[in-house]
Amino acid sequence: MLKRIPTPLSDKHTVELANGKSLEASHVVKGCQLILANQTFSIDLIPIVLGSFDVVIGMDWLSQHRAEILCNEKIVRIPGFGSEPLMIRGDKRSAVENIISLLKAQKCLRKGHTAILALVTDTTEKEKKLEDFPVVRDYPEVFPEELPGLPPHRQVEFQIDLAPGAAPVARAPYRLAPSELEELSTQLQELLDKGFIRPSSSPWGAPVLFVKKKDGTFRMCIDYRELNKVTVKNRYPLPRIDDLFDQLQGSSYYSKIDLRSGYHQLRVREEDVSKTAFRTRYGHYEFLVMPFGLTNAPAVFMDLMNRVCKPYLDKFVIQRRARTTSTTYFGTPSEGTALRKILEMRLLAS
Repeated sequence: MLKRIPTPLSDKHTVELANGKSLEASHVVKGCQLILANQTFSIDLIPIVLGSFDVVIGMDWLSQHRAEILCNEKIVRIPGFGSEPLMIRGDKRSAVENIISLLKAQKCLRKGHTAILALVTDTTEKEKKLEDFPVVRDYPEVFPEELPGLPPHRQVEFQIDLAPGAAPVARAPYRLAPSELEELSTQLQELLDKGFIRPSSSPWGAPVLFVKKKDGTFRMCIDYRELNKVTVKNRYPLPRIDDLFDQLQGSSYYSKIDLRSGYHQLRVREEDVSKTAFRTRYGHYEFLVMPFGLTNAPAVFMDLMNRVCKPYLDKFVIQRRARTTSTTYFGTPSEGTALRKILEMRLLAS
């Protein structure tokens, strides 16, 4: 095409570009070859500066060949090629939008544009396991795979105080699917083996239901709504999330110590155990450790955490704004100090 001699146009054409600029065209290159989907067409082209485009096919050529543009499929269909029309599919854009051809790059270099050569490699860091951290290896007692059994008696126990005149409430078990019944049997046995529940003859009885977790497993939940209605509310303050945001603003990386099954590390006061009773297809049971679903559980757990960590509140918050530099908030305690305190209280982390 470049070796063909342009022919002057009898009348000059004004071409308006997509950016609103107008250019004058005074010549035409006739009889050029256009190859689409291995089919050769003849086309007349008007030389004009198009930026990053090599050729823009005009409406006159598309109309001449009765082309149909399917915008939603990014396809141009040209009939007249036997039983099947010619299908020209648009290129799918890659994730990187600003890609130019080798020819375009060479043109830019000849014009004196600055070029930067970068080698991009895709590296994936091996995900670290808990035991890979030295501090975890130094305190293996704090990081067991599972809770070993019933927790010790602590300075805080979960208690259920009832409103005056409250009477025991028992509800019939909910109907469960076969897969849920199988899961119920398994989880009940695990709780019995650990000593977290025991058989009950309590006049109280809440039904059981299952909630599917993101990983596809089931979480057993006790519907304690009737018990919660007659429970005196514990007004122990919970931390304000906006205060936490104020302390941690500007930080990028965070680490934490999470208690393993934290609620199950807190005992229920003996005289209140019967109130936690729940009814199932496989029997009547009651909790010896704090279960999920009770109205005062978050407040009591917060009370325990504040008592355990009282000397260190606002002192174990270490703000690390980058991986290479760190600043501390209210002192610089070692991780070992925190873990020693957890170990002294016989709490277990994950």
